[in-house]
Amino acid sequence: MKQLVLQTVICMDKFYYDLHIHSCLSPCGDNDMTPANIAAMSMLKGLQIIAVTDHNSCKNCPAVMAACREYGIIAIPGMELTTSEEVHCLCLFPSLEKAMEFDGFVYEHLIKIPNRKDIFGEQLLYNEEDQIIGEEPNLLIQATDISFDQVYELVTNYGGILIPAHIDKNSFSLLSNLGFISMDNSFRCAEIFQWEQREALLEKHAYLKTCSLISNSDAHRLEAIHEPVFQLQCESLKREDILKSLTFLPSKV
Repeated sequence: MKQLVLQTVICMDKFYYDLHIHSCLSPCGDNDMTPANIAAMSMLKGLQIIAVTDHNSCKNCPAVMAACREYGIIAIPGMELTTSEEVHCLCLFPSLEKAMEFDGFVYEHLIKIPNRKDIFGEQLLYNEEDQIIGEEPNLLIQATDISFDQVYELVTNYGGILIPAHIDKNSFSLLSNLGFISMDNSFRCAEIFQWEQREALLEKHAYLKTCSLISNSDAHRLEAIHEPVFQLQCESLKREDILKSLTFLPSKV
């Protein structure tokens, strides 16, 4: 008697994304990078999924997520964490609650130096009505005392995922600051800034063959937000499914 084997077929759709955008909370971010402006520009450019990842802070995520809801865009709450080695890491979370808990933890580990806004720029906090409600007093582009080796477990404990940022850049990256990618790593997604360099990176760094590779804008100005070029293949637009898709091979384009 033949046994009938049923296989579940998961339907996957493709969605345009940009998961590395800075708001005006980042001192290097243009003051025009308000939550509402980011959401509107993302809609005009045809993006369906974005993440605002300010330096060492998630405090503008509530306003960004509210603005994106108005345009039917899925906003992932996130942060660009700076490790003690000054390696930049994207940390993305399935819920605003978890992101804000992580924000509180990171702030306690940020090296506190008052911001010189005449030198570094303003660090503006916005509410859900796109109104300025304050400024962050401590410089957010400082390193934390969290080492790169700690980040994966830490982010995972908050339900999020770790993505080493712009690994091909010559500063503030895993390769530029640590010099190599160990086979003992645990992250399963990496960001490449210059997408055309991915094959050379895969050839040189074997660990990347175990990872999904993505490319984002790292936008600090509205016009720099990505055009609809790069896509993620996801089961749905639930944030949990989006994060899960980022850790699946093969790489997405």
